[in-house]
Amino acid sequence: MLLRVRVALPDRPGSLGQVARTLGVAGADIVQVVVLERLGGRAIDDFTVVWPGGAGVERLRAGLSAMPGVRVDGIWRAIGAPVAGAFDAELLTQIAANPAEGLATLVDTVPALLAADWAMALRVPADWAARGSVGIDVRHGADDMAVLGAVRKRPVPPVLYASWRAPEQLALPEVTPLRARSMTGPDGTRYALAPFGRAGLVLVVARTVDDELPVAAFHATEVDRIAQLVRAAAVIVGDRLDAAAQAPAPRAAQASSEEPASAL
Repeated sequence: MLLRVRVALPDRPGSLGQVARTLGVAGADIVQVVVLERLGGRAIDDFTVVWPGGAGVERLRAGLSAMPGVRVDGIWRAIGAPVAGAFDAELLTQIAANPAEGLATLVDTVPALLAADWAMALRVPADWAARGSVGIDVRHGADDMAVLGAVRKRPVPPVLYASWRAPEQLALPEVTPLRARSMTGPDGTRYALAPFGRAGLVLVVARTVDDELPVAAFHATEVDRIAQLVRAAAVIVGDRLDAAAQAPAPRAAQASSEEPASAL
């Protein structure tokens, strides 16, 4: 089983080696290390490791958490072999070779680049977050009616294309993505959203919540990487994006988001 382990640690000589030794003692075989951030004497690193399929990850998390100054930000399953930023150029080359399938190529490939579970392209109106009716949740008392709160309900934006692991029932963040950002959905799913800058198209990349594994949010460097790929793909695909946005959605949205997401 391939896992991605995100660790915050002191940015000083020897810290990385100590974490690597702890992973090895726990039984993890390290295949890749990516430094996401170095700031204020702290670093955030992603380790991609091969973990025995039948083994629980509790001892892995416990061993890392016991190290002074080390914080485990996430442990989650990675789909496919780890890939670095150098593969981004190859992806854009594939899109340029066949722009008509560029949107599908981007959506299908991005999850593997960022150890995510799925991705989809949506058509999001600029006023989507403000749309929909507001239902009132009430409780009847002996003499009066107490209003407990309003629950916003609105349709999920049309899905233009989705990767093969994308769910049928969606619970998306309730914020119109005017800029690239990471968010957490009502059900705990971690999202990265990046607008194409035309026709209301938005790329959504997700890591699904897991009861056993603490799924990490998308780091700012990951969001920037997604945004760069989206901008480059938009230039390459060009007017075909407008045509895709106007075509009938091949997959109907089937759920509404009911609670506002918490921006990260």
